[in-house]
Amino acid sequence: MYIVDFLKSRGVWFETLLHNPASSSTKRAGNAHIPGRRVAKAVLVKAGDSFVLAVLPSTSWIDLGQLSEAIGTPASVVRLATEDELLEVFADCEPGVVPPFGRLYGLPTLVDSGLAELTDIVLGANTRHEGLCMHFLDFQTLEQPKRASFTRPIGKADRLDRDRRRSVM
Repeated sequence: MYIVDFLKSRGVWFETLLHNPASSSTKRAGNAHIPGRRVAKAVLVKAGDSFVLAVLPSTSWIDLGQLSEAIGTPASVVRLATEDELLEVFADCEPGVVPPFGRLYGLPTLVDSGLAELTDIVLGANTRHEGLCMHFLDFQTLEQPKRASFTRPIGKADRLDRDRRRSVM
């Protein structure tokens, strides 16, 4: 379902943000001139035989260990979805686009607690050139996601990876 039509049908306030096509939420933030911490990204996660939609700040990475604890699934069977799985689940979206409303696709949604601290968030829709600004509380009401802490800042993850590489050399 087209996200804009869904929001209109629910009478929810939102603002459409058209920008240059973006292949990531970080690029969407830059193209729309919005701080990255206000931009949410949605990531499809395979958990055993099912999928879960994780919504988190664009300035963070998913910690699959923490996410597996939050959903009660062993970490050994939790992974990011493949491109083919994305195309299958989100057939009404441009390739690679993952909308943040799992409910529309029959998916449980998990939102990182850090987003709940914001008044307004910017979300992706069905295309790479469209963002939507809406109140977090409206997103919470419509989607009713499970709230959990399952991320780490990108900067911290980058430092850990860099340090690991150095220790191997």
